[in-house]
Amino acid sequence: MHTTTAPFALHVWSEGEKFERLTGWQGTSQEFGEITVIHPHRGNDGHSLRSEVRGSRIPSASFSSRGFHAQVMTLPSLNGAMLRLGDSVVYMTRNRWALTHRGRSLRLEYGGDHYRLTAVNRKEYTLTRAPDAEDPGVTIRVKQSGIGKSKRLAVTVLGRALGADITLAALFGGVDRATLTRRGAVRAGISRVFGFYAESQY
Repeated sequence: MHTTTAPFALHVWSEGEKFERLTGWQGTSQEFGEITVIHPHRGNDGHSLRSEVRGSRIPSASFSSRGFHAQVMTLPSLNGAMLRLGDSVVYMTRNRWALTHRGRSLRLEYGGDHYRLTAVNRKEYTLTRAPDAEDPGVTIRVKQSGIGKSKRLAVTVLGRALGADITLAALFGGVDRATLTRRGAVRAGISRVFGFYAESQY
C-alpha cells in the first residue's frame, strides 16, 4: 500500500557482547514501525560480508558482497554483490565509467518497479522509484550526520512510499557506496590495494 510518510531517523545501535555483538542502525517510522539495519555479518570463509534490514511492517532484505576484497572491508561493497528483498533477487546494474553521480547510479529492478540509487556526496544518497502508469513514483533522501554514539541517518520521503521502498533506502545505510562517485571509487581502490598489502605481510 502506498503511504505518505513522515520524516524519521535511524540511530547508531549495538546489541550483544564480543563475538555475538550486532551493530547497525535502528529507529521507528510512524507509518512503517520499527526498522533495524544490521551490519556487517562476515562469512565463515572470510570472503563475504552481509548487511540486513528487518522491520515490523516492511519486508526483510539482505545485501551481500563476495570476493577477496571482503577481507579488508568493513561494509559490503557494490562489487560482487547480491541483493535479496523478501524471497526475490533484485537485479542491479551500474555504469562504472560514467562521469557524473547520476550516471554512476546503481539501477535496481524489483517486482516490475525500477529504482535508481544516486550518491549526493559521501554521507548522503537518494533512492528513486520511477513513476509508472498507476503511480507517480517516490524519492527517499537519506543523510548521515553526527559522530560516535550520536550518529544518525535522517530519512525524508517525497511521495507515497511502499514498504519495499523504505527497506531498500534503509539497507544502503549499511553498504559501502563509495563507487557511486568517481573520487570515492579511487579512494576505495587505493584502500583495497593497501589492505591487501597489509594482509600479505602476516
